[in-house]
Amino acid sequence: MDFSLATEERQIRDTVRSFVEKEVMPLEPEVLRNEREDRPALDADVLRDLRAKARKSGFWGINTPEEYGGAALGPIMSAIIAMELGRTFVPFSFGGSADNILYAGTEEQKRRYLLPTIEGERRSCFAITEPGAGSDARNIRTRAVRDGAEWIVNGEKTFITGGNEADFVMVFAVAEPYGVTCFLVDRDMGWRSEPIPTMGQWGPASLVFEDVRVPEENILGEPGRGFELAMEWIGQGRYMIPARAIGSAERMLKMAVDYATIRKSMGRAIAEYQAIQWMIADSQVEIEAAKWLTLYAAWRVREGLDARHASSIAKLNGAVMANQVVDRVLQIHGGMGYTKELPIERWYRELRLLRIFEGTDEIQRRTIARNLIKGHARLGLIGE
Repeated sequence: MDFSLATEERQIRDTVRSFVEKEVMPLEPEVLRNEREDRPALDADVLRDLRAKARKSGFWGINTPEEYGGAALGPIMSAIIAMELGRTFVPFSFGGSADNILYAGTEEQKRRYLLPTIEGERRSCFAITEPGAGSDARNIRTRAVRDGAEWIVNGEKTFITGGNEADFVMVFAVAEPYGVTCFLVDRDMGWRSEPIPTMGQWGPASLVFEDVRVPEENILGEPGRGFELAMEWIGQGRYMIPARAIGSAERMLKMAVDYATIRKSMGRAIAEYQAIQWMIADSQVEIEAAKWLTLYAAWRVREGLDARHASSIAKLNGAVMANQVVDRVLQIHGGMGYTKELPIERWYRELRLLRIFEGTDEIQRRTIARNLIKGHARLGLIGE
């Protein structure tokens, strides 16, 4: 069993790490300043310049198929790159990809939605969560009623990532008599977004649909097959959530180690105290465990195996790990960690979200337990 990376894979990892350190991390003071002044994390021009540099570096569209001009690096390298990007809290990713379910569209839908999204010319959002249907996606109340060659959509979606910036939405509604169906709906068709303030930088939106008319040809996939598309969208990125958290936790642990060696208490560096050493050791163990659970889930995806169970384990473990590590790192830094002079308090707020979105801790535990009880997953297997 070989856990090493190929030479090319190491080169990609090192190049990404260098890009993050030289181009992205220097923007952190600006992001913190903008947050204090209640402004967007990055100025549009700064973000545009950063994206141009990313494209020039050759890492634009890491998950996009080569036939669409992407790098198609695969699940494992995508997870590793996410770990590197997680080392900074600057909201940036090597874009150029598109929501994976858009590949299920017709050729005309790909021309109008997929290709412009890959190029960064259009921005999408995924809307399934409702005020009364969060993790219980089957309880969707948004309705679509046929009216000739159009569908009239009414309902509300909430906590939609990117909903304030998107110019089109993949919205899931119950379309009688078919059932849950996915519609591609341009903003200029009439839906509106309302920002939802949160404790972190994540700025979701509430989307309101009031008699929004959508052409028949804007159905993505087949009528009544929307739930399958939704699960495909949710499942494809679940193992990527702990991947980015691993990078954040590693950087914060390095900050804690460095601080513990210079901060003195009662004449000794606090790194000499067992209480601090145990917090450092526990954090290292938990980070490594999360790393390999995440890479295992990515490996299953790469091999074409069912990765849902492994991804739930990785997501649950990674989310809990990140919150435990940031809490210890803040504790090691004491009062300084609680101030806005250091980025630890920001990570404290940002990482708390991991235990809620893309399936709460409780939903992951329910899924894992149900899989074992019903025999969908078995104990004692390796690489199967």
